[in-house]
Amino acid sequence: MKFEVSDKVVLITGANRGIGKAILEEALQRGASKVYAAVRNLDSAAPLVKQHGDRVVPVHLDLEDPASINSAAETAQDVQVVVNNAGVLKVENALSENSIEALQFEMNVNVYGLMRVAQAFAPVLKANGGGALVQLNSVASVKTFADLATYCASKSASYTITQALRDSLRDQGTQVVSVHPGPIETEMSHGAGFENAASPTLVATAIFDALSEGRFHAWPDPMAQQIGEAYQSFAENVVEADMQEAAS
Repeated sequence: MKFEVSDKVVLITGANRGIGKAILEEALQRGASKVYAAVRNLDSAAPLVKQHGDRVVPVHLDLEDPASINSAAETAQDVQVVVNNAGVLKVENALSENSIEALQFEMNVNVYGLMRVAQAFAPVLKANGGGALVQLNSVASVKTFADLATYCASKSASYTITQALRDSLRDQGTQVVSVHPGPIETEMSHGAGFENAASPTLVATAIFDALSEGRFHAWPDPMAQQIGEAYQSFAENVVEADMQEAAS
């Protein structure tokens, strides 16, 4: 299953900055006809509208608020590509007194938020021919870092849901891509103490390359690519394999 973004309508959560902004710009550069900038604060998308004109349409969406997600899906009835980029990160290890609270917060946004988006937009994508759903996961979904234990747990869970969505949405013709960046130059990575982070443009390029090439996994930056190379055999032979078929 392959998908080209040219002349398509795209929705991106968290599109006002960082990776989301880079994805928006890449989509427009590749010929997307319109991009919904799905953000918690509509005013934050004003610079994007000023720069790109009516090809960018701000829409309110908060991953913690199911009503806002459903409302966005009602607004964006013409969407053909949904990129769930928004997410949260807490710097907590498993023994921290705040670790359970942190994990609950991260799960609500990073996992339940993904599920809410998928449930709201899957019927829209189906009605528009199938389209594509892209989830921003992380290398932290396959490798745990002790000081980011709760974040890693949430991203591992979101990766699991993404795998399930790949299978669940296949019959309606929706391509699903799971994106696994390493540290990327964003406010989030600065807050987590990462140095020498990679450019967000690498993530944006990897997403649309994966769509056009029909790949489920995308490993955008040097750190991610190193992990992806080591993970490749497991991904191909287990994650992406039809295990029912293999069992028979």
